[in-house]
Amino acid sequence: MKILHLDSNHALLINQLNDLGYQNDEDYTSSKEEIEAKIHLYDGFIIRSRFSIDKAFLDKATNLKFIGRVGAGLENIDCEYAESKGITLIAAPEGNRNAVGEHALGMLLSLFNKLNKADKEVRNGKWLREENRGIELDGRTVGLIGYGNMGKSFAKKLRGFDVEVLCYDIKPNVGDANCKQVSLKELQEKAAILSLHTPQTELTKNMINTDFINGFKKSFWLINTARGKSVVTKDLVSALKSGKILGAGLDVLEYEKASFENLFSDDKMPEAFQYLIQSEQVLLSPHVAGWTIESKERLAQTIVDKIKAKFY
Repeated sequence: MKILHLDSNHALLINQLNDLGYQNDEDYTSSKEEIEAKIHLYDGFIIRSRFSIDKAFLDKATNLKFIGRVGAGLENIDCEYAESKGITLIAAPEGNRNAVGEHALGMLLSLFNKLNKADKEVRNGKWLREENRGIELDGRTVGLIGYGNMGKSFAKKLRGFDVEVLCYDIKPNVGDANCKQVSLKELQEKAAILSLHTPQTELTKNMINTDFINGFKKSFWLINTARGKSVVTKDLVSALKSGKILGAGLDVLEYEKASFENLFSDDKMPEAFQYLIQSEQVLLSPHVAGWTIESKERLAQTIVDKIKAKFY
């Protein structure tokens, strides 16, 4: 079996596939068109998010048996068409779920304790104690939208706190000892913190908009380590200004390119984003919630294990 690697990953991925007897070729620089011209030579390819895998690309992959995505989501792949051609789709949400759970918790605690604000002030010679008085997580209700690998990881991290954890998910019966599954209405009535753990689909695009935000009974904090296009940024900014959203921890942004490697598709900085980068109520990171030293290895190992289980 011949495998083409389109993005660099942890060395164990190629090393272990070599040990299994597969031929591994690497091409991290050719254009999509150049890859299309030779993809018929391969039984499988492994990608992170370099470019989208559409029908035209898949039609040229005449011998393809699998696509390995070193990450959680498959939104850059035309999954329905790939599956109609008998192509197995392999993702690795198990590989970085722990990292995402820790990052979400870190963002929440940093916002509650004003750590970024305080750090900047002390570095500038300001010693403002009362202005940096924080709040505690204990006693609050945390609402999760999406209760798959990432949501479950975050709920597990919250076990050390005296909090109620609720989740809403389109799948039934996903609740467990760490989280009670409820209706969206109940979540909006009770939650003081909202954390997103959903894939990017037509259902989740622009999900967090003004109507959705105003459906919450009380003001709340927002954490998004999922997908940027789930949140309408201008509506988030309006809610931050009005106080309906008390603060936001955003690892992902609406403006990200599909590759996740760059922020803007052009050089223009949207007005709403200018507000986010100036606001002390907002904590930002560059889509790195699942991007740890440990998760890099774990993601690669998960892909190897799934290829081995299916094809070896």
